Amino acid sequence: MRSSLTTSTSTELKTKKLPLNMESKSVREGTFKVFLYFLLMIISIAMLFPFFWLVRSALMNQVEIFTMPVKWLPSEFQWSNFKEALTAAPFERYFINTVLLVLLNVIGAVISNSFIAFGFSRIHFKTRNFWFGFVLMTLMLPGAVMVIPQFIGWKSVGAYNSYVPLALPAFFGNAFFIFLLRQFYASIPFEYDEAARVEGANYFQIWLKIIVPLSKPALITIAVFTFMGVWNDFMGPLLYLSDENKWTLALGLQGFQGQYSSQWNYLMAAATVMFAPLVILFFFAQKHIMSGANINGGIKG
Repeated sequence: MRSSLTTSTSTELKTKKLPLNMESKSVREGTFKVFLYFLLMIISIAMLFPFFWLVRSALMNQVEIFTMPVKWLPSEFQWSNFKEALTAAPFERYFINTVLLVLLNVIGAVISNSFIAFGFSRIHFKTRNFWFGFVLMTLMLPGAVMVIPQFIGWKSVGAYNSYVPLALPAFFGNAFFIFLLRQFYASIPFEYDEAARVEGANYFQIWLKIIVPLSKPALITIAVFTFMGVWNDFMGPLLYLSDENKWTLALGLQGFQGQYSSQWNYLMAAATVMFAPLVILFFFAQKHIMSGANINGGIKG
């Protein structure tokens, strides 16, 4: 009798302590989440501070930028800085040149990398793994090592001072993009291919009508990365473009800095205009970038 009472009493105590343990666990989890969010907020502020300083300086006059103690906001917004900066150099021409290069590179990157990755992931041939490994080996080559040979090669074929060296390579694939798309395509069920072949579709039709529509997030990710790379590219145009009328925004901004090195408000205004499209693009494409960067983000089930 006593043993049964003792057993029932201990059971009741355990059942009473369980909610307290759960409550303490939830408190610890809540405290950790608060700390984590606070830490992320601090990191976000630190990451956004340079952009804030850029826009703040672009809207100030020359004196206020270097005033001590620091002025965090302009006493009067100098919107004329943008007009003065953009009319002091042919930024309209630079913008058109940059957009042209961006479009060519994006189109070439999306088509070529998607088609090559389709071959590595959906078509079986004997040397497939060898050639895919060979493609990945190119990622280990430092870019600086290839600068001089590439420059000599393009100059020898008469492509210097043209957009050919800056746009044509995009139509022949990129090792990282090929790897990203191959992993993404591998997660798409092969039953789609088999069903299409039963209906008489060839590999090109399977790629165009089945794989491409199912891989929009990954393709958008590649397009955004290519856009950012070409938009910010300085070394490529510096090497291959000698005619000022063919300059891109990155080169134009550098030339503008050489002429107006002391006019920091104009420089900041020009840099803000160049930086703004990247922020807008990432804001609208961030959902696709996050899903496309997931190499296991294909069709499930």
